[in-house]
Amino acid sequence: MVSGKVIVKNPTGLHLRPAGILCKTAIGFQSKVSIQIKDTTANAKSVLGVLGACIKTGDEIELICEGTDEEEALETLLKAVETGLGEDLPD
Repeated sequence: MVSGKVIVKNPTGLHLRPAGILCKTAIGFQSKVSIQIKDTTANAKSVLGVLGACIKTGDEIELICEGTDEEEALETLLKAVETGLGEDLPD
């Protein structure tokens, strides 16, 4: 199991579009991928799970990956969140 923390910089948090991109990226890996925010843990491969976590801009989330490709999954997902999941980030 590996994990890493990242701050969500998307101006409107993880709404449907970026949540969908996050899920699509996570589904590409065999590892189990979870998102932890405060006391909530969500399945990163479920759009409804990610949306249900109510992740807002400025929130620190922890990505937790467990499985055969966990290192690659964590690195890819952290980079995806850091770069805005397809959205323009404020400077």
